[in-house]
Amino acid sequence: MGEHNMAFELRTLGKTSIKLTALGLGAWQFSQGQGLVGGFWPTLDDELIAHIVQEAWMGGIRWFDTAEIYGHGASERALSKALKTLQISSDEVMIATKWWPVGRTYRSLGASVPRRLQSLQGYPITLYQIHQPWALSSLKAQAEALIHLLREKLVYAAGVSNFSAPAMREMAHRLNDAGFPLASNQMRFNLLDRSIEKNGVLNEAENLGVAIIAYSPLQQGLLSGKFHQAGTHPTGFRRWSPYMSKKYLARTRPLIDLLGEMGQRYHKTAAQVSLNWILSAHPQMLAIPGATKPEQARQLADTLSFRLSEDEYQTLTNLSDKIISKSRK
Repeated sequence: MGEHNMAFELRTLGKTSIKLTALGLGAWQFSQGQGLVGGFWPTLDDELIAHIVQEAWMGGIRWFDTAEIYGHGASERALSKALKTLQISSDEVMIATKWWPVGRTYRSLGASVPRRLQSLQGYPITLYQIHQPWALSSLKAQAEALIHLLREKLVYAAGVSNFSAPAMREMAHRLNDAGFPLASNQMRFNLLDRSIEKNGVLNEAENLGVAIIAYSPLQQGLLSGKFHQAGTHPTGFRRWSPYMSKKYLARTRPLIDLLGEMGQRYHKTAAQVSLNWILSAHPQMLAIPGATKPEQARQLADTLSFRLSEDEYQTLTNLSDKIISKSRK
């Protein structure tokens, strides 16, 4: 398949030998309305999903992040079906997926891999992540399960998600002792949520050589500016989010206005400027925005065709600081 824009730099996934495009495409929105978290998004049909994946791919995005909990495998199935439809082979693309640990023991971490691979229809698991730090088993037992999967080459790399600095450190040391790196910790990070800079996760990740994969990089779409427009209202689960309250929308409007102004200078959107800020902030960081429309995927893929200046980056950072400190009061 052809490529419209290959301005994407490759970033190494932690201390692994895997190189990924700085942006991947998050696939939570491919849950097709199924499961515990599927109702967060509108149901997208197979044709639309294929079109979204195609636009991301044509723009240079080469990896996708999904999870078991996203529609009980519906997202994995929809993603792999789209890749097959587009005739993208398994050696051209990388897929990250996640094991849901809540109410389960380390035994299901390994036992669920055949189901993940079945849902992915022949596409291998590049990165297998523990989705939350809430399993019924110890970190030691979970680490041993991951080590087994890595030794058997059932997955290429192991990561975690939403792990605190101490939990990430323990997991990294246990994997390292067996000769494997902890590849990544997937954490929420964006201009309105920079808690990993304060709670030790970012510093610890840098010390350990663990990549941070920033999820919700547009704060559930808020940083696109669309919810600040008159007559645009969130749907689904988002309508109850405190981030969508009138008070919070008013508080964040100066940031949205600034993103818009900067975007005009580069002929880019507020969302593209927001993502560019994340990827400028930390050179080893990766980000996984989602898209529910092909044009959104097209814009995401064009994010790294420009670079914010140091002054612009600092201006955004300073305004972000002010808004976050006000929100804490």
